[in-house]
Amino acid sequence: MGVEYVSRVPRPPLDGLIDDLYYLAGAPPYARLTLPPMPGALLIVNLGPPFRIRAGADIETAEYPDGCVITTPTRAFEFGYPPRTRSVGAHVKPWGLAPFLPMPAAELCDRPVTVEQVWGRPAVAELRDRLATAAGPHEMLTLLEEELTRRLCETAGLGLVRHTSSVIAAAGGAVAIGDLSAAAGVSSTHLAQRFKELVGVTPKRLARTQRFTAAMLAIDFAGPIDWGELANGAGYFDQAHFGHEFRAFTGLTPTRYAEVRRRFLREHPGSALDGWPLPAD
Repeated sequence: MGVEYVSRVPRPPLDGLIDDLYYLAGAPPYARLTLPPMPGALLIVNLGPPFRIRAGADIETAEYPDGCVITTPTRAFEFGYPPRTRSVGAHVKPWGLAPFLPMPAAELCDRPVTVEQVWGRPAVAELRDRLATAAGPHEMLTLLEEELTRRLCETAGLGLVRHTSSVIAAAGGAVAIGDLSAAAGVSSTHLAQRFKELVGVTPKRLARTQRFTAAMLAIDFAGPIDWGELANGAGYFDQAHFGHEFRAFTGLTPTRYAEVRRRFLREHPGSALDGWPLPAD
């Protein structure tokens, strides 16, 4: 027993905002999973029992019966899953939630909210009913895509933030923010303000997260890891700086992180959820 996972890239214009739409159902590999910060946002419409999120060690766990909206985070989140879960959602580009939000993204930074808090209870109840009675995962993803397309709004500054975010991603986060604002022809203050409005974090913070993510995805856990070489390749000043970032992003040392990741690979090889989440149990 495991999870069924179906995903696909949405059609234009949503493909410029969303990496993929997905359906997830079944028994998660662990009751609690830690999700380190990554350069992206998340939308989940829950169709099963409520799940729980703890958005940081200093914050109490909260229940999300209808789903959640998470803008680009700066800290690790802990997801608590029921024995069987069922949901549809979207992995969203850093700037991609802005056209669907009635508030600045900065108001939601590290503060997951329910979908009802964003779109209202009647609209979300209707959407969940339609999704729950759909013929299967592919029809459910089509319904979600149609809902998102209907809700798409014009957003001031989106082109600037999208272009600058893409430059940051292409450089693996190793960029000088001053150069970005100069290339865009705006002040660093203006650029930071637009990012906070549409992404929830500053371009400097997004670059930091992008660099850490690029370093993590370059690790081959099947063999020995040269942490110094990895830190150097990712553009960190030295291995100590990389280790500090590691603990800030995951709460773990690099060595402990590797142990936990290898545990996941060993206990649930080929799991649809392996790749970024970590077992928190």
